[in-house]
Amino acid sequence: MAYIKRAAEDTIARVSKMFPVLLVTGPRQVGKTTLLQRMAEAEQSEGIERKYVTLDDPDVRHLAKHDPALFLQRYSPPVLIDEIQYATELLPYIKMRVDESKRKGDFWITGSQVFHLMKNVSESLAGRVGIVNLLGLSDAEIYREPSEPFQTEAGHLMKRLSVRSKKDLNEIYRRIFKGSMPELYADETVDWEAYYRSYINTYLQRDIRDLTQVADEMQFYNFMTIVAAQTSRPVVYEELANAAGISAPTAKKWLSILVSSHTIALVQPYHNNALKRVVKMPLVHFLDTGLAAYLLKWWNPEALERGAMSGAFFESYVFSEIYKSYLNAGKEPPVFYYRDKDQKEIDLLLYQNGVLSPIEIKKSASPGKAAVKNFHVLDPVTKESAFGSLASLKVEIGTGSVVCMANDLLPVDEKNWYVPVWLI
Repeated sequence: MAYIKRAAEDTIARVSKMFPVLLVTGPRQVGKTTLLQRMAEAEQSEGIERKYVTLDDPDVRHLAKHDPALFLQRYSPPVLIDEIQYATELLPYIKMRVDESKRKGDFWITGSQVFHLMKNVSESLAGRVGIVNLLGLSDAEIYREPSEPFQTEAGHLMKRLSVRSKKDLNEIYRRIFKGSMPELYADETVDWEAYYRSYINTYLQRDIRDLTQVADEMQFYNFMTIVAAQTSRPVVYEELANAAGISAPTAKKWLSILVSSHTIALVQPYHNNALKRVVKMPLVHFLDTGLAAYLLKWWNPEALERGAMSGAFFESYVFSEIYKSYLNAGKEPPVFYYRDKDQKEIDLLLYQNGVLSPIEIKKSASPGKAAVKNFHVLDPVTKESAFGSLASLKVEIGTGSVVCMANDLLPVDEKNWYVPVWLI
């Protein structure tokens, strides 16, 4: 299969030189192992021979769990240990090794399941591990274009025009439908439906049953499907619980499992002392639109584009592209959304360096100026008088974007721009 160069390679190389342990986390089958093996091959030119071992192997896993010291004698650093969540007993022994050697990049480890792994990592390797989150392929990776964190400033977007290729509605929805799994792009003969069926079975049987003690796999599958139907909408735990036939606390727990396994992202509402009527519910986005399409039984991109969830999938696709652009650069995505009790909404907010940039997402080639009509609800956060003695909390409003199916980058007014979706 053809290797697709990953945007996170530079980030991983940088983190490896900063910490003795590098942890790459992410969902199953997004290419964590392939990426690190490729980088390990490149290290050979520098005289570094990195061993590779996977804890998927039952014999190797038994050794790692029952005699971690002997395991690390056999697989001494530099080493790449795959699926570390199956033998977290190794972590204290890795800590002792790195404290002795103090060498950067000695241990590269991967983990598909963050919910158990991260607790053990934070306890055993605090201050010694650099963590990189890897998701499925971004548009930049699929189309071999430069990747950088998305910004709304017009100058930044104009520079992107020269390195991004235009795509029409049909191509965008083929991309949304296909999803982000590398194997679907590296090997065009892979059957989409069979691939996602196998992916779901593996996720339910290995990760959910083995690592989270979910008693009823089919009930959890049903819950995943219900969440997929809610993509790009605020989370109401009672509604999810009622639809799935479970309790609200169970719905909250299961949603946290989907977050921890990078299946979904929960976007927190932006709140500020100057904004009094903000709704506090998080917003849910499926991070792989192909997986969501499979769960909801959309069998081709044309039906998805014409269907009732067309706009919701478009929003989740745009969100995931912006989200991945930050993760691939090794940055925490600065994403929020706005919704108030008067039903005024802003789909996405980027908050960084004291600047709040509103983003509206519209599946339309000509959304019109009405698309930015709610941006004014942010005005109070710019006024010192709204904060009293906490005037330092005021923020600036940056350039706004309407991400849409426009053919070109065009101004809406002096503060906001229509941004073609292929430009993000």
